Amino acid sequence: MKLSRRDVMAASAGLFSLAACPAAFASSEAKRKFTIDLRWGSIGVKANQNEAIELAASHGFESVAASPQELAKLSDAQSQALVASLKEKGLVWGSSGLPVDFRKDTETFKQGLAALPSQAAALRRAGVDRMGTWIRPCHDELTYVANFKQHADRLRQCAKILKDHDLRLGLEYVGTATLRNSKRFPFIHTMRETAELHSAIGVDNMGFVLDSWHWYTAGETADDIRSLSANQIVGCDLNDAPKDVPVDQQIDNRRELPAATGVIDVKSFLQALIDVGYDGPVRAEPFNQALNKMDNDAACQATSKAIRKAITLGVG
Repeated sequence: MKLSRRDVMAASAGLFSLAACPAAFASSEAKRKFTIDLRWGSIGVKANQNEAIELAASHGFESVAASPQELAKLSDAQSQALVASLKEKGLVWGSSGLPVDFRKDTETFKQGLAALPSQAAALRRAGVDRMGTWIRPCHDELTYVANFKQHADRLRQCAKILKDHDLRLGLEYVGTATLRNSKRFPFIHTMRETAELHSAIGVDNMGFVLDSWHWYTAGETADDIRSLSANQIVGCDLNDAPKDVPVDQQIDNRRELPAATGVIDVKSFLQALIDVGYDGPVRAEPFNQALNKMDNDAACQATSKAIRKAITLGVG
């Protein structure tokens, strides 16, 4: 079923009434340490860093993602002004994406790695201390072992640079079975395998980017999350799944906003984050066509309301 922007916004208005009610939201506010985060590119919003900060402030977000490419272009004075604007609006930084493409050929990786020190320095100058990336769960040419060795080697080089700048690096495993089986050789797709990669990398600034979608498709539980410390969780994506689709048939880029369908157990997921004291960003990454077709303000508003609804349901 295709929804118009008016349909989605009408539904969103109903969701926001729950979050806006002090009685419904107060108990969750007293418990959680994580922030409602805007990572604008993940919801189809086209904006620069300054515009993203304005959108975050306008639509009830508490943190905003950082662009290493943009921050690296700023002078010291410009960076200070940007941070001042962030603080004036009551916002903090969420996290940054790793700007190094470690999945392609050696030359592409080396080019990205060469730019990483200056980008990492720019992030720390602005006060950003988290960075994340994702692990493709399959490969057409590299076997599991060969792919593991390449990931460990390349990510170790990235992690060492980031550690020099006091940045933590989170890895997001991808649990979606249909994606994992789309190539000849399946690869890392669970929390436990990601922990093994952390050990092989051997740099102590490594952690996880958790995603409720991949947690669900990997068949994991709240106790798996509770096995982690807060410091091991660098970032968090919150999504829901379409109804009436078996878990092993879910398609990675066809997701729903948080708490939209109830397929994913958001209550258990968020409660586990509360239990371990996670204090980083929680953002949406639904790859949702209806959302992507909205203008910037509408998409940000719908996303903010959906995350707040999930929090109310999960820990209210």
